[in-house]
Amino acid sequence: METAPAKTLQQRQVVFLVILLLLWEAGSEAILYSMPEETESDYLVANLSKDLGLKVGELATRGAQIHYKENKELLQLDAETGILFLKEKLDREVLCGETDPCVLHFQVILENPVQFFQTDLQLTDINDHSPKFPHREMLLKIPESAHPGTVFPLKAAEDPDIGSNAVQNYTVSPNLHFHVVTHSRPDGSKNPELVLDRALDREEQPELTLTLTALDGGTPPRSGTTTVRIEVVDINDNAPQFVQSLYEVQVPENSPLNALVVRVSARDLDAGKNGDVAYSLFQGGRASQPFVIDETTGEIRLSKELDFEVTSFYNIEIEATDGGGLSGKCTVAVQVLDVNDNAPELIIRKLTIPIPENSPETVVAVFSVSDPDSRDNGRVVCSIPNDLPFLLKPTFKNYYTLVTEGPLDRESRAEYNITITVSDMGSPRLTTQHTIAVQVSDINDNAPAFTQSSYTLSVRENNSPALHIGTIRATDSDSGSNAHITYSLLPTNDPQLALASLISINADNGQLFVLRALDYEALQAFEFLVAATDQGSPALSSQALLRVLVLDDNDNAPFVLYPLQNASAPCTELLPRAAEPGYLVTKVVAVDRDSGQNAWLSFQLLKATEPGLFSVWAHNGEVRTTRLLSERDAPKHRLLLLVKDNGEPQRSASVTLHVLLVDGFSQPYLPLPEVARDPAQDDEDVLTLYLVIALASVSSLFLLSVLLFVGIRLCRRARAASLGGCSVTDGRFPGHLVDVSGTGTLSQSYQYEVCLKGDTGTSEFNFLKPLFPNLPTEAATEERENPVVRNSFGFY
Repeated sequence: METAPAKTLQQRQVVFLVILLLLWEAGSEAILYSMPEETESDYLVANLSKDLGLKVGELATRGAQIHYKENKELLQLDAETGILFLKEKLDREVLCGETDPCVLHFQVILENPVQFFQTDLQLTDINDHSPKFPHREMLLKIPESAHPGTVFPLKAAEDPDIGSNAVQNYTVSPNLHFHVVTHSRPDGSKNPELVLDRALDREEQPELTLTLTALDGGTPPRSGTTTVRIEVVDINDNAPQFVQSLYEVQVPENSPLNALVVRVSARDLDAGKNGDVAYSLFQGGRASQPFVIDETTGEIRLSKELDFEVTSFYNIEIEATDGGGLSGKCTVAVQVLDVNDNAPELIIRKLTIPIPENSPETVVAVFSVSDPDSRDNGRVVCSIPNDLPFLLKPTFKNYYTLVTEGPLDRESRAEYNITITVSDMGSPRLTTQHTIAVQVSDINDNAPAFTQSSYTLSVRENNSPALHIGTIRATDSDSGSNAHITYSLLPTNDPQLALASLISINADNGQLFVLRALDYEALQAFEFLVAATDQGSPALSSQALLRVLVLDDNDNAPFVLYPLQNASAPCTELLPRAAEPGYLVTKVVAVDRDSGQNAWLSFQLLKATEPGLFSVWAHNGEVRTTRLLSERDAPKHRLLLLVKDNGEPQRSASVTLHVLLVDGFSQPYLPLPEVARDPAQDDEDVLTLYLVIALASVSSLFLLSVLLFVGIRLCRRARAASLGGCSVTDGRFPGHLVDVSGTGTLSQSYQYEVCLKGDTGTSEFNFLKPLFPNLPTEAATEERENPVVRNSFGFY
C-alpha cells in the first residue's frame, strides 16, 4: 500500500507531465530564421528585440540568454542592441547529416519575469560536396549471350548534400555497347543502371572499360567518376533468383555484435560452377556499415552496435552472383527497435544563487530535460522532495523552472540541497538525479538581541579611574555585516547625571568602564540605556537598561552629634546625688555617612574618673549610673567614650563627657573645670559664681512666680511624656550596635529638643530634657553675657 507522500509525489508528477504536454502544444509555433550553411561568423541572423516585440535594451535589463541543445554556443546575442549574430561557421552535413530540413532549435530565456521564446534556425544546403563512388572501380561479368536491353544495376555514388544538390544524373563514357539510365528509388536516391545496347562477343572483345560519371544538380554542378570494368564471360543461361525480393526484419538496438539479423537465400538453376551462388552487400557506404554477410550462407550479422537514436531504419541491397557472372538482387529492410537504453538528461540552463531570504516567489534555476528514446521510453517526469519550500514548474516544451514557494528564512536554514529527479516512462524506468545547492543570502531582518533585558553592575566607591566593571553582550542571528554589532550609551533624561563623565563603553565588545572615582555618599546608583546597533542597511538596533550600583566602603568615621567636641566651652552634664542605679545621665548621639554594616555603631566607655560608677549602652550610647552615689564620690567626673563602626577597616571617634554631681537642681553650680586650666580661666569661673549668686538673690522675689510657671510646665511635659512609649528598634543589629543609616542614634525611646546656643558664635548643641521647665528670660540674657557650659537638662 502506497503511503500518502508517495501518492502526492505521483500526483505532482502527473500534473507536471500534463502541463508540460499542454505547453509543448501551446508553444509549438516558433520564430523561424533561415540562412545558408557555411556562412561566415559574425553574420547578422536577426534582430531579436524587434521580432520578440521588446524595447531596445530590454533584453539586457531582463538578462536574456540563448540556450541550444547540448549547450553548444552557435549563436551570440548582443543584448544591448538585440542583434543575433552567428558565432561560428555552420556545416549542415555535420549538424544534421541526411535530415532534411536541417532545423536548429534554440531558446531565448528572459529573467524578471521569466519568459521563454522558441526560435528555430534553418540551415539551407549549398552544393559544397561532390558525388563520390564507394569504389574506384566496379567489375561486371556479363555473359556473351546477354540480349540487348538487359539492365545491369551499378553501385550508386554518394553525396552528403541534399535535394537538388545531391546526385541527379549518371553518364557513361561513349561506347558501342552500353548506355546508362538513372533510376529513382522510393527514398529519393538515384541509382545508375547499365543497359546493353549491342550484343557482346567474347571472341571479339573479352573486356571493356567504361567511365561512369555522377552529376549533382548544384550550380555549378559537381561530379564524381569511377571505372566500370566489364568482363565478357561464356554463356550462362540462368541468373540467381532470391526466394524473396524484400526481407523485412526488426532488430532491437541492444542486440549484441555478430547477432544474426536475417538469412537470405537465392537459387540458380544452372549446374556446376554456373550454379554456385555467392552473396555480397551490393550497396556500399554508410548503409552497410553495421552489417556483414556470409557470402556462402547468406547470413547477415551485426558488425557494429546499433543505435536507434542515430539511425532507426536500414535499407540493404543484397547481390547474389553465380560462377558465370550472372547476379540477382533483393532488399533487406531492417527496422531498429528502440529499447530504454538512455537515461533522461538534465541540463541546467540558468542557476541563480544565492537567493535573498526575503525574496518572494523567485526563480532559482532553469533547466531542460530530454530523453532520445522514443514513445514511453522518451517521456519524462520531474520531481523534487516534498518537504522543501520549492516548486517545479513546467514552462516551455521540455523546460522547467525551480522556484521558491515564498520568502525564505536564512536564520532557520541557510542552505538547501535540492535533488531533482528525472525519470522516463520506459520499462525498466531509468532515472537521473541532479543536486543543486541553493544558498540563502542574508538580509538585515533581525535586530540585535541582548542576552538580558536589563543588567545590574556594581562598583565600589573610591575606585580607580578607567576600571572595567562588566560586559554586556548582544547577539544578532543575521550574518556578515548585518550581524556586526556596535555598542553605545544613550543620553539620559536626567540633567544632573553627567553620564559621559561617569562611564564609557567599548563599541566593539560591550565592555563597560568607570571613568572616575565614585563616592557612595554622593551617588548610590544610576541607570541608563545601552544600544546595540548592527551594520546592516538599514541598521537595526535594540536597547537594554543598565543599572550601576555604587558599593559602600568604610571611608567615613562616625560623627558625634552630641555632645559636640569642637564647642568653645565643654558641655557638662548634671547628676543629682540622689539618682538611682540606671539613671540616664545623657545620651551620646552619633551618625555615620556610610551604609550597611559600615554604619552600625557601637559605644564603649574607655576611661572614667570613677570606673565603676558609669556605664554606656553599646547599642544606643546611653550613659547611665551603675550604682547609688555616695558622699565619697568626687563631685566632678570626666568620661572618655569611643564610638566605632562595624566596617572593614574599622573606624572610630572619641567623645569626652563632663559630669557634675549636685545635691539639687535648684542649687547653683560651677561648671566642671577642664584639667590643667590656666589661672585666668579660674578667675573667670569665680567671677561667674559671684554673678550667679547675685542673680539668685535678685531673683528670689520672683521665686513664687517661677515655681508656679515650673509647675505648669511640668504638667504639660508629664502629659506629653505619657503619650510616648519606650520602644526598641526592630532592626536585626548586633547587641552592641545601633543602625544610624537612617535616623542616627536618636531612637524613639528618648525625645530631645536640639538647638544651637544663640550669639555664641559656636555650633554647640544644647539638649533640653523634658523634666524641668525653662528658666526666666533674664537668666538667658545673663547667660549670653556670661557664657558657660550647660548640661543636658537645660538649666540656664
